[in-house]
Amino acid sequence: MQQPRPREKLELLPRASYRGVNRDDPLRFYFVPFLGAMYRRRVELCLDECRGGDAVLEVGFGSGLTFLNLGRKYRRIYGLDLTSSVGEVGALFRRHGIETDLANGSVLEMPYAADEFDTVLLISILEHLKPAEQRRAFGEIRRVLKQGGQVVYGVPIERPFMVFMFRLLGYDIRRHHFSTEQDVRAAAGELLDEVRIVRLRATPALLGAVYEVGHFRKAEA
Repeated sequence: MQQPRPREKLELLPRASYRGVNRDDPLRFYFVPFLGAMYRRRVELCLDECRGGDAVLEVGFGSGLTFLNLGRKYRRIYGLDLTSSVGEVGALFRRHGIETDLANGSVLEMPYAADEFDTVLLISILEHLKPAEQRRAFGEIRRVLKQGGQVVYGVPIERPFMVFMFRLLGYDIRRHHFSTEQDVRAAAGELLDEVRIVRLRATPALLGAVYEVGHFRKAEA
């Protein structure tokens, strides 16, 4: 396990700019003291693993928090989300010079051709699937990746401290998280080659790791 310092800073628009998400979207957490710094750091760790290329697909893009950064690394940005308003989010980033191809849908059945993406990115998405669904999700991810393409995902490592902090904000994560980081990592390893696992530690560090970033690769033929 490695824990490099994030090299990339998450670029955010003003909070009031974001559109197209429902009330359960964690957008608000990125702008609150202390917890916001941890939320941004976990995204930065994921972005550090994204190597760039022609096309990236973000599954669960929400309000498009990563799009400013991804626009500097990839020629084409695709997004898939269960509930986000693709028209509103797309229009917002078009005004900032970033064209996107966004759709509503599930990682369990993605509307894309095989061998299409250099990178598939999922930030705090896979923990919402049940353990039995993880292999199906990674089967779809593997299908849409180009040979040699990468998947980068981030999932929380549930700790009592994390549960407590979320409850202070009125959010019970136990009602939304069904898979552990071990469930996700095991499913990824069945179908893809592990590149590295990175863990984010809490502040203070004695509270242990709170987030895991997985970087896996689809083998060349």
